[in-house]
Order: sequence, then structure tokens, then C-alpha cells
Amino acid sequence: MRNLGIVMLAWCAGLGLCGCDEQQSGGGQTAKTGVRETTATINVGADGLTVEQRNVRKRLEADNKPGSIKHLYVISAYSGQVIIYSTVDGKVTSGGKRLTAGSRAPAWGYQTSAQWYSPEVVQDDGTFGSSAEYLFWFDSKGNYHQHYVSGGQIVHVSDQPLSVKSVIINIETGTTP
Repeated sequence: MRNLGIVMLAWCAGLGLCGCDEQQSGGGQTAKTGVRETTATINVGADGLTVEQRNVRKRLEADNKPGSIKHLYVISAYSGQVIIYSTVDGKVTSGGKRLTAGSRAPAWGYQTSAQWYSPEVVQDDGTFGSSAEYLFWFDSKGNYHQHYVSGGQIVHVSDQPLSVKSVIINIETGTTP
């Protein structure tokens, strides 16, 4: 295990020595237009967290609250009509999530098949794998919202029901001529 740490440290140090395609100037990158990279001072709250860190923590807590009910809306990107509405027991979970690492290889320096290494790291929610990209936020009343955009539909998840004009459920019945 010590050898793995040394190899990883050497690899990380090597990354720092690699060059970049963009010109370096004053410690930051400069675009071809001459605009330079800049930084900002981020203030933290009394809890020592940034607003972004607090939002991620609140999302993880809301997503994993036992007994919570969410509301799922699938909205047509073309008409704006809600085509599916459903309550959700707990949370919506991406099909790409897993409970175990998806790739494994024998660990370096070990001769037994019982020792495995995976480049995947368990995520904050205790799973492996990727989720669909989405935005999430808490409104001024503290209600939780997730918003996905995909192809011809928009998926919105909330811990409170939304006021919508109508719900349309399209069911095609096939008839053979």
C-alpha cells in the first residue's frame, strides 16, 4: 500500500510539470485575446462553509431523508405541457448509479486475487457511477428542486407540488390493420 502512495505522489507531481497549451503569465493562463485568468475571494459563513458547500450538503441531506416525498414532472420541451406527474418515495436515482465499483484490477504489489484496486472512489451519497447532469436549488421557502433537460423533455423534481395548468398522459394503442 505504501508503494501505491509513492507511485500516486510521483504521478501527481508529474502532472504539475506538464505544460499547458495556453501561455502562462503571472501564474495564470492568458487567452489568445489577451484576457487573463483571475481569482476571487470567497467568503465563508459562520459554519466555515461557502454557499456552494452548504447547498451540496443540504441536497445530500434532503436526498437521503428517510420518508421524504418528492414530486416528479416530465414536461414537453415543445409545448410546455406536463406529460407525466408522479410522487417519488425518497429520491429519483440515475440508472448509472451502482453500489460497487464498475472497474477493478489486481492491486499493485499483491500476488493474491483477493486484493483489488479500483480507480473509482465512492461518492458522497455512498454510490459509484455517474448521474445525469442537472441543476438543483432550494427556493426562498426552503423547498428543494432538481431540473434536468434532455432531448424533447424537461424533468423537474421538487419536494413540494407545483401549480401546473394541466397534466396530459399520452398512451398510444396499436391496432393492427
